Amino acid sequence: MIRLRVLASKLATFGDDVIIETIRLSQQAKDQLVNLKRKTGIENWNVLCRWAFCLSLSEPSIPPASKIPSDSNVEMSWRVFGGTFAEVFDALFVARCEKDEVDIEDEKKVAEHFKLHLHRGIAYLANDKKIKDILGLAELAGKRHG
Repeated sequence: MIRLRVLASKLATFGDDVIIETIRLSQQAKDQLVNLKRKTGIENWNVLCRWAFCLSLSEPSIPPASKIPSDSNVEMSWRVFGGTFAEVFDALFVARCEKDEVDIEDEKKVAEHFKLHLHRGIAYLANDKKIKDILGLAELAGKRHG
């Protein structure tokens, strides 16, 4: 309970600001998402990115450091990424930054950590041979948490 209060107070310090203004994807991630869109029928980048982000967060390890280019034409604001659940994703990410010992006051490190999680999650989804359609994606969620 105390941890939640601390987390809430840290989130409150952001006010109307968001942790990350703009999310930009690499060309490789875009290509992987195009394939996932075709397989699942999910039309929006942000929906697949949410799945990917949550999948990476469910992995206990810290994503390995890597230089990920922002070389595609796919970008979205944090509000578009999170949609009506933007504050939930905010809280999840702040908690994960704490767990991974990333200083949430350092905007550059926070943005890089998010990018690592997002791209790791996209790679996980893209490389999962069981995801042949929307049901494969749903089964993935059920298996990881069921």
